[in-house]
Amino acid sequence: MGVSAKIVMLFEKSQITVMGNLQFFYPHSSFHQRGFWPLLLKPNCIKLKSKSASPTSERNSVSIQAHGKSCCPVYLGGSSTPRGIGTNISQRTCDQLRCTACDFHVSHYNDYQWDKSCDYLFFRNNMPELSKLRAKMIKKKGSRAYACQCSWRSIDELTDLRTDRQLRWVCGKHVE
Repeated sequence: MGVSAKIVMLFEKSQITVMGNLQFFYPHSSFHQRGFWPLLLKPNCIKLKSKSASPTSERNSVSIQAHGKSCCPVYLGGSSTPRGIGTNISQRTCDQLRCTACDFHVSHYNDYQWDKSCDYLFFRNNMPELSKLRAKMIKKKGSRAYACQCSWRSIDELTDLRTDRQLRWVCGKHVE
């Protein structure tokens, strides 16, 4: 029996919820060791399309629906750079960033940069309270200050996130 046949499906009216936890079925496989299995399927990503009231036609017409779009590549940029879904053609800065290190939303502040005295404990203790963060924010036209609870950057121009290997920020997906 193949991997796809072993994925558990829960039927709820006109929706199939797919539980793609392959680690449960294959605890010794390399899927979960490489971090691959969560990318295979995500809950609620498959919906049934019904053209008639017949349950047989529902079973035969399954379509995959996306939960939102991700930036590819992910860009950071100054306050003059437009925000939205970033692509190679539409170079926009992502405004839905999440940090995979601290699992925190990445906040961004237009026309500010971080003071050089900022450190890990400052952000760990003060995020996301803007009133506390202002103590180390410097007004600078055209700049954008980014921060989560463990990392921070001041950016002036469009920058591909892949060029900064220390940041563990990813696009948290944009709602359409």
